[in-house]
Amino acid sequence: MPNTKSAEKRVRSNARKAARNHSVKSSVKTFEKKFLDLATAGKLDEAKAALSVATSAYARAAKGGVIKRQTASRKASRLQLQLNRVTAAKAAAPEAAAPKAATPKAAAAKAAKASKAAKANASKA
Repeated sequence: MPNTKSAEKRVRSNARKAARNHSVKSSVKTFEKKFLDLATAGKLDEAKAALSVATSAYARAAKGGVIKRQTASRKASRLQLQLNRVTAAKAAAPEAAAPKAATPKAAAAKAAKASKAAKANASKA
């Protein structure tokens, strides 16, 4: 229990600030979740827009002192890296889908490996 008027005022002020901080942190987490959902779903255009919103929210939260500046920077950076990974995977997907033609050298190496394994199994038996 506060003993003085100024202490009572600090309790009220701290409660207001805590409620505001909780609200800001919650909204930042929501923006981050929306981005991650879009990124994992492969919706790149929407994910880019969501990334912009999320990084802006992190910057505003850091500016207001709700989270530390370095924390905001680190989280925004990790979100950007996530988008880069998804973009790279999507770009590589069409190449991976096309079957590669076996080169004669690769086929010969595979056959040699198979015959070597067969000889090893025959000597064990």
